[in-house]
Amino acid sequence: MPITKSSLTIACISALFSLHGAAQDLGTLQGLLTDTSQTSYFAGAEISLKELGMSTVSRRDGSFRFGNLPQGKYTIVIKYLGADTIEVPIEIEAGETLAQDFVLVSDRPDIESIIVYGQRAGQASALNQQRSADSIKSIVSADAIGQFPDQNAAEALQRLPGLFIERDQGEGRFVGIRGIDPNLNNVTINGLNVPSPEGGVRSVALDVIPSELIQTLEVSKSVTSDMDGDAIGGSVEVKSLSAFDKKGASASLTVQASKNDLRDEVSPKLSGSVTKVFNDTFGVAAAISYFDRDFGSDNIESNGDDEIEQRHYSINRERLGAAVNFDYRPNFNNQYYLRTLYSRFTDDEYRMANTFTFDGDDSDIERGSKDRFEEQSILSLTAGAEHQVNDWLIEYQLGYSKAKEDEPRSLYYTFVGEGMAISPDMQGPIPSITQDAAAMNLSNYELDEIELSKNDAQDSESSFKIDFTRMLEVQGHSAEIKFGGKYRDREKTNQANVSLYDGDFDEFDPSQFAAATPDWGLGDFGPGLNKANLRDFFNQQQSVLEQMELDSELESNGATYSNEEDILALYLMGKIDIEDLRIVAGFRYEKTEFSTSGMRVELIENEQIDVEEVVNTLWESQRSYDYLLPSLNVRYEFSDKLIARFAYTQTISRPKFEDVAAFQIIESKTEEDDGKFVTEREAQVGNPELLPYESDNIDLSLEYYPGDIGVLSAGYFYKRIDNFVIIADVAGTQGWEGFDEVTQAINGNTAQVSGLELSWVKAFDNGLLVSANGTFSDSDAETLLDGELYNTSLPNQSDKIGNLTLGYESELFSLRLTMSYKSENLEEIDGNLIRMEDSHQQVDFMAKYFINQKMHVYFNAININDEPYYHYFDKPSVNAQYEEYGRTLEFGFNWTL
Repeated sequence: MPITKSSLTIACISALFSLHGAAQDLGTLQGLLTDTSQTSYFAGAEISLKELGMSTVSRRDGSFRFGNLPQGKYTIVIKYLGADTIEVPIEIEAGETLAQDFVLVSDRPDIESIIVYGQRAGQASALNQQRSADSIKSIVSADAIGQFPDQNAAEALQRLPGLFIERDQGEGRFVGIRGIDPNLNNVTINGLNVPSPEGGVRSVALDVIPSELIQTLEVSKSVTSDMDGDAIGGSVEVKSLSAFDKKGASASLTVQASKNDLRDEVSPKLSGSVTKVFNDTFGVAAAISYFDRDFGSDNIESNGDDEIEQRHYSINRERLGAAVNFDYRPNFNNQYYLRTLYSRFTDDEYRMANTFTFDGDDSDIERGSKDRFEEQSILSLTAGAEHQVNDWLIEYQLGYSKAKEDEPRSLYYTFVGEGMAISPDMQGPIPSITQDAAAMNLSNYELDEIELSKNDAQDSESSFKIDFTRMLEVQGHSAEIKFGGKYRDREKTNQANVSLYDGDFDEFDPSQFAAATPDWGLGDFGPGLNKANLRDFFNQQQSVLEQMELDSELESNGATYSNEEDILALYLMGKIDIEDLRIVAGFRYEKTEFSTSGMRVELIENEQIDVEEVVNTLWESQRSYDYLLPSLNVRYEFSDKLIARFAYTQTISRPKFEDVAAFQIIESKTEEDDGKFVTEREAQVGNPELLPYESDNIDLSLEYYPGDIGVLSAGYFYKRIDNFVIIADVAGTQGWEGFDEVTQAINGNTAQVSGLELSWVKAFDNGLLVSANGTFSDSDAETLLDGELYNTSLPNQSDKIGNLTLGYESELFSLRLTMSYKSENLEEIDGNLIRMEDSHQQVDFMAKYFINQKMHVYFNAININDEPYYHYFDKPSVNAQYEEYGRTLEFGFNWTL
C-alpha cells in the first residue's frame, strides 16, 4: 500500500501525542540473548516477530525490546551469523511484560557455544553488528583486537576496509578514512567528542588509547542525522568496556616484554581488567594498561638539491591508560551510567642530527641535538541515562573531556663547522656523504645556538545531548521517529615560550660534549653528543648566556593563540521498514559561534633609521555560520544472505585550529643594496575567515553473507568537497601589498574523491581464517605551485590500500600472519617541489598457545620485513626522507577469567 505524505504526517503527529490510552491494553516483550553458559551476550543479532513484521537488533548487552504488542501468540525469530537461526513461540498477555532469555548455539556441532576464546568470536560479533546497522559501518570488537599484534586504537583500525594510518616513529598514530585527511574525521569516546592534545590540529592521535581499554571500535562511513555533522571522512566511535558486557564477574591480566632490534633495551607492558555485576542491577568495570617502550630509528633526509641531514633517534614512550565505568540498571526500562577514561602518553626523545650544506669551498656542517620530553593526556567523563516510558525511549548525556600536551623544557643545540672537505652522492633513497677526518672531530666546530622551548596546548570540551525516540506503526509498517539536540562548548589554546641564545660561545670547547659514535645503519654518522653533558651545561650557564630577545619574542608570541567554538545542533529523523526495505532519513541543523584571539607580531630590522624591535598587536576575530545537513540511508535485504545499501549525506569539517587562529608572524628587513635601501617583508598568518569544508557524499554497497561467519562485500563511494583548504602564497593580494611572501591557508576550489572498496572475510570450519580487503580510489584537487593553479590528488590520498590476513586456530594454537599495504600519495607541495610519500607494506605475525581456556602465551613479530618509511621529491630517486624502524619482537602471557 503506498504511503502518502499526508498519511505519514497524520500518523507521526498522532503517535507523538498518544502516550496512553490503548497502550494500557498492550503488552511488552523484553529479551536477552546469551550463550549456553549464560556468561556472554550477543550484540547485533536480528530479532523479528513473524506474525507482526516487527524487527529490532540486540544491543551490546544482548538485550532487546518490543512494545505495543497486542495480546496473542507469536513466533520470535532470531538470526545471528555463526549461530543456528532459532524460532521460539511466545504468548503476550494484555498489559503485561514478558521477560525471557534466549540461548544461541553455534552452527558448528563441534563448538558448544559461539563465544569461544579465539578468532571466530571476534569476527562473529563485528560482522553481526555491521550487518544489522542502519548505515554503512565497519566494526572491530575487543575479541578481534586481541587477535592482532596491535598496541593501540589506531593500529587496530588499520585492518578495516578503506582505513589507513599515519605513523610516527613506526607506530600507528592518526587514522584516515578513504584517503581523507585525519583532521576531517570525527572521533568520539563513549559518545563524547574527543579533543586533541596537540596544538593547532583537530585530528586525535589514537595511539594514546591502549587497545586493552576498548570494547568496540565503530567506523561509520555514512552518517545519520543523530550523529555529528563534522565527519567528511567518517566517524570513529570508541566504546570502552562495561560490566554488563558479560554476566557476573570477569577478569584478565596480560604481562609482556618486547625488544626493538635497533636498540638494546627491553620494554615491559602490563595490563588488566575486572568487571563485576552486583544483584543484577549495579555493575563496575575497570581496566588499566601500562607500557614502557624503548626503541629508536635511523633517518636520512635531504632537500633534493644541496642539503642532507642525518638523524639518530633514541626514544622512550610510556603509555598509561585507565578506565572505570559504572552502570546502574534498577529495571529494564531505566539505565544510568558513568564512563571515565584517562590516558597519559609521554614521549622522551633524544635526537642527534648532522646537517650538510654543499656549496664548494663554502660548504658547512651543523651537528645538533634535540632533547625533548613531551606529555599528552586525555580525560573523558561521561554521565547519562536511558528511560523507556511507554513507547518513548529518552536518552540524555552530559560530558566533559580535556586533552593537553605539555613540553616543559626542550633543549636544542647547534654546532657549526666550516672549511671541511665534504661531498655528496644525492642519488637514490639513501644519499651518501664523504667526509674528511676534520669533520669527524668536534673540536673543529663552534657552538652556534641554543634553544630552550616550553610549550603548552590544551583542548577542552563540555557537552550535553538529549534524544527522544518513538516507536510507531505507519499503515502496518514498523517505524520510528527520533529527534533531539546537542550543545558543545570547546576551547583550544596554544602557549609557546621560546628562548634563543646565540651569545659569545668562543670560550666553550664542543669536544667536552662528545660521545661515542652511535650505531647508525645508514652510513657514517660521526661523533655523538652526550645528552647529560649538554643538559648540565645549559642548566649551569643559562644565567650568563646571551639571549636573542627579539627573535625569542617573535617565536613565542607568534605561536600563542586561543580559539573558542560553540556548536548547537538540532535534528529530526525517521526510520521505516517496508517489507525488506529500510529507509532512514532526516535533517541536522548545526550553528557554530567561533572566536579567536592572538597576536600580530612583527620583527622590524631597519638599517636606514637604525631600528630593531618587535611590535606586538592584539588580534581578535569572531564569526558565526550554520548548516542544514540532510542524510538518507537505504537498506534493502534481497535475502538473508544479500543486502544492498545506498546513502546520500551532506557533511562538513571545520578547519584546523592553527589555520583559523588569529596569529601573524611578520619579518620586515630594510637593508642597503647598491646605494639604495630595500625592504623585504615576509609573513606567516592565520585566516579566521576560513570557511569549513563542505562535502556531498554518495555511497553504494552490496554485502553477501554466505552463512557461518563471513562476508563478501563491494562498495562504491564518491565525495565532492567544496572550500577545500590549501596553503598558498597570498603576497600582493588585498591587505598584503608590498610583501614578498605571505603563507596562509585559504579556501580552494572543488576537490573530488571516488573509489571502490572490496572485502572478503571467511572463517572456515577447519579453523582457517581469511580476511582480505582493498580500496581503490582516485582524487582530483587544485592547489598552488609557483603561484599558479596546479591539478593534483588530495594530500594523503593513496590510490590503493589493502590488508590481507591469514589465520588458523585449533584448541591449542592460534596463528595470524597479516600484511597491510598503502600505495604512494602526495604529502605536500614543498616550495616548487612535489613531496611524495612512497608506498608502505608491512608484515606482522602473531602466535598464541592455549595452555587452557583461561591462559595462553603469545609471540608477536612486528614489521618483520623491516619496511622503511620513505618520502621523495618528484621522482623516487630524489630522497626527501628515509627512515628505518627495525623489527619489534614481543612475548607475553594472558590470563582470563
